Amino acid sequence: MQYLLAFIVAAPLIGAVAALLPVRPSPDHRPSTSRSAAPDPVTGLKGTSPDRAVLRHGVIVTGAVLLAAIVLALGFDRDHPSTMQAGTDISWIPALHVHIHLGIDGISLPLLLLTALLTFLCALYSRFNMPAGPSPKAFVALILVLESGTLATFAVLDLVLFFLAFEMVLIPMYFLIARWGGARKQAAAWKFILYTVLGSVVMLLGLLLIGVKSGTFDMVALATDNGRGLTHSTQVIAVLAIAVGLAVKAPMWPLHSWLPEAHTAAPTVGSVLLAGVMLKMGTYGFVRIALPIAPEGMHTFAPYLAAFAVAGIIYGSLACLALTKPGTKGDLKRLIAYSSVGHMGFVLLGIASMTPTGVNGALFANIAHGLITGLLFFLVGALKDRYGTVDLDTLAGATGAALYGRAPRLGGLLAFAAVASLGLPGLAGFWGEMLTMFGAFHPADGLSRPAFLTFMSVAAFGTLLTAAYLLVVVRRVCMGATPKEDPQPHGIQDVQGYEALTWTPLVALTVLAGLWPAVLLGLSDPAVQKLLAGGKA
Repeated sequence: MQYLLAFIVAAPLIGAVAALLPVRPSPDHRPSTSRSAAPDPVTGLKGTSPDRAVLRHGVIVTGAVLLAAIVLALGFDRDHPSTMQAGTDISWIPALHVHIHLGIDGISLPLLLLTALLTFLCALYSRFNMPAGPSPKAFVALILVLESGTLATFAVLDLVLFFLAFEMVLIPMYFLIARWGGARKQAAAWKFILYTVLGSVVMLLGLLLIGVKSGTFDMVALATDNGRGLTHSTQVIAVLAIAVGLAVKAPMWPLHSWLPEAHTAAPTVGSVLLAGVMLKMGTYGFVRIALPIAPEGMHTFAPYLAAFAVAGIIYGSLACLALTKPGTKGDLKRLIAYSSVGHMGFVLLGIASMTPTGVNGALFANIAHGLITGLLFFLVGALKDRYGTVDLDTLAGATGAALYGRAPRLGGLLAFAAVASLGLPGLAGFWGEMLTMFGAFHPADGLSRPAFLTFMSVAAFGTLLTAAYLLVVVRRVCMGATPKEDPQPHGIQDVQGYEALTWTPLVALTVLAGLWPAVLLGLSDPAVQKLLAGGKA
């Protein structure tokens, strides 16, 4: 099992190198005089044979990683989900006590599976719908490097390796936005990289402070010690520094402003991976590092974290409501980006409660957000492919989308994703938000209950705002009659085969997690109990 986890982390990186290798044409392959002369009969891709081959390579590599992750999950000891499993521990830099230490428990396993699934679905989607831009070889290689860095973030158990993996994803995402993005892509890519790099520099100082003061960078040993080897002032300084970097990636208001720009400019698969897995790296860091390693420092900042979290919930919802107003030229991708600020606010609120209920809710909401928002970005990308725009006024105009009449399956999927995102009971979005508010209702000992009751009330009001803007989106995009003088008299394509293949797993898992929340909570709860108890549970 230990080699399987190492394979999962390293395989995408090896696959990225292989994708960049020159491809020797087959003996019967004749180079075309025009690069776009003969589109692929299956995919419609107007590229050369090597271009199509590298896209297949991306699907094969990410598929192999997903299969390995499923095998790892099937072999995971569910009777002991709080124990680190599939471990690897190799001394890497002895002078600094840095180890290549890998392992998974009930907290990291679901995030590992989510990353492997979403990356595979993105590679599959790109096989049939490659975004316009430079060479597909570079595109596939960047996707694979991004996957390797994200998987490593959830699998490493050394603070130095965590930082390296945390930073590893920035360069590929920068180039995905800057080279394959839409309008204002260069500005959005630069804003993304500047925010995240500056936050990470501050975070590195906090990680080094913990390692130097405690004498080890091993996250398991530090969590077991539960901050007893660190003074109160050291913990406060370390948490403050680490939280800055994690909050930028989370994204926490008011450090979120890079996110709407990045999502608006990014290609569809870039937005799916950014929202689906990269945002989870920040909140995962709070759970894996700040809570168990520096609990006193976390306790000091918990009320402020909760306050920023609920501010983000309200701010994100109000921004989305403003974008839904007629005449504002609201961009649907921008709207979903702002909705992510609100949804991740619930995750941060659950973490700030420092209770098993709240942290379990935060972890559940992480997975639910990845599934639902990933689906939403896929659907909005499909709208842009069909209409050439995701401007809400255009889609809701007299000759707009009217999806229920023109493309009923696409309209039904958009409505499903919207009601899942607003937290409809029976779907995945409900449990995470409910549990985080329950955690705020009874915060950890020493935290002000009146303050957290106020935070809970504000968050509950945020759920009403969320329902309001999502239902407005459904009404404006899906409803309405097709005009008599329709500029698209033959209609638009409904859900195509490759789209159904890509989106069905997300729909199925959203329903499964909503109807059977124990499938996630049964894994995370024992691990969370142990983490909060300093490894004694």
